[in-house]
Amino acid sequence: MFSQCGEAGWRSPTTQGRRGSQIIEVCLCLLPFLGTLFLLIDLSLIVFLRATFLHAVREGVRYAMTGRTMSGLGHDASIKRVVQQYALGFLNGPEGEEKIKIRYYRPDTLTETTSNAGGNIVEISIEGYSWRPLVPLFRSSAAIVIPARSTGIMEPSPYGIPPAR
Repeated sequence: MFSQCGEAGWRSPTTQGRRGSQIIEVCLCLLPFLGTLFLLIDLSLIVFLRATFLHAVREGVRYAMTGRTMSGLGHDASIKRVVQQYALGFLNGPEGEEKIKIRYYRPDTLTETTSNAGGNIVEISIEGYSWRPLVPLFRSSAAIVIPARSTGIMEPSPYGIPPAR
C-alpha cells in the first residue's frame, strides 16, 4: 500500500503528484480574499469621510448662524476654520480650504447674495474632495468625489450690523 520514496519518507501513492499544489491553492484563495478585504476598507473609509464631512459642515453652519468670529479673522474665514477643525485634518492646508464653499441666499427669492445679515440663509458645502481607492482590483482607479452640504438661517446680529466677511 505504501511505497518508500527515499529521503522524503513514506508517502501515499495518491499524494505523490500533488507536490506544490498547496501553494497554488493558497494563491488562488488569497487574491480574492485580499481584494475583498481592501474593498471593504475602501468602502469603510468612504463612509467615514462622508460622515465626517457632514458633521463638519453642520458644525460650520451652527457657528455661522450665530455670527461669531475668531480673533483676527473675518466671518467666512472663521467658518472655514471651524469646518477644518471638525474635518479631522482631511481639509487642512490651502487646498483643503478651497474645497469649503460658503454661500448666502435671500430667504424671499432664494437668490444668492453677498450679505451675511440676519435672516439670510447660509449654505456651507465641501465640494471637489476626492478619494482614490487603495487597491483598484474590482473597479477602475478613478477618484470618488465625496460631497457634503448643510444650510441654516442666520440669526440677527446683536447690534444690527452683520460681522465682516
